[in-house]
Amino acid sequence: MKALTFQRYGKSPDIGFSEVAPPTLQPDEMLVQVHAAALNPIDNLVTAGTFKPILHFTFPATLGSDLAGVVVAVGRRVTRFKPGDEVYASLFDSGKGSLAEFAAVPESAAALKPPHLDFVQAASIPMVALTAWQALTERLQLRPGQKVFIPAGSGGIGTMAIQLARHLGAQVGTTVSAGNIGLVSSLGANEIVDYKAQDFSQVLRGYDAVLGTVRGDAIEKSLNILQPGGRIVSLVGPLDARFAEARKLNVILKLVFGLMSRQIIQRSRQKEIDYGFLFVRPDGAQLAHIGALLSAGSLRPVIDKVFPFDQAQAALAYLAQGRAKGKVVVQIR
Repeated sequence: MKALTFQRYGKSPDIGFSEVAPPTLQPDEMLVQVHAAALNPIDNLVTAGTFKPILHFTFPATLGSDLAGVVVAVGRRVTRFKPGDEVYASLFDSGKGSLAEFAAVPESAAALKPPHLDFVQAASIPMVALTAWQALTERLQLRPGQKVFIPAGSGGIGTMAIQLARHLGAQVGTTVSAGNIGLVSSLGANEIVDYKAQDFSQVLRGYDAVLGTVRGDAIEKSLNILQPGGRIVSLVGPLDARFAEARKLNVILKLVFGLMSRQIIQRSRQKEIDYGFLFVRPDGAQLAHIGALLSAGSLRPVIDKVFPFDQAQAALAYLAQGRAKGKVVVQIR
């Protein structure tokens, strides 16, 4: 079968199309004919080797995590799905990839595709929706009436997280360029800062939570807008010892991650703020709940551009520019 693969980590990962053997199913997996696969910024970070100590692949490795497609076969332990079911899932952190004609999908990672969404729309959902759900509900424990800051509101994570935060009853602040103010306002953002004209840390005040989505000094600046008792959950680092413990990483990595995050944790504690790093996990049960919210109209996909499968490398390059409004999706069938 045809798949978009990379051969190694680093500056020359040798990304290209390969003919690879169809996946061999484990008892708890399904063979899914992939109709569409969405891209995420971490796809480019993976090939660069940024997460080499954490994510493990066998080369040549298939790229991508999000997918939507049709079940064509199931392992003997699969009970919730059958051939012909239309599903969507995230394969992130599984050593598998979605940018292929077929994918082996763990039953626990999948949910039925919301019937009102087509495959392209459904493929755009899993990673960003699961990230937003796990960050806002599990880690930030966002409650009605609280204020949450979600920078880069027009990006893939931002467009979904803003919607979910508003569904949870929170007030939302965000940063975008002037041309995207209308988009994030339509999604539910309350306080919108044009990052090209103003520094958000000089404008926003009284926030309860921050979802860190922007690299650089944005995390440290976020300390200035939070109230004592506030929380920061970062998707971009620095990684911390708590994350290493949760993944049962070795002592050396625990020490390294602790050193990486020491400064932000110290500054956070001085202001009575909790800092933590989040690595999203696949979760089919959460995707089923998110699917219900999509069907009810509480959430909607935001898609910037759709590329055909043979232009998947161009899609990765486009995403790397950092200008996408919502998600970038590759249509495979």
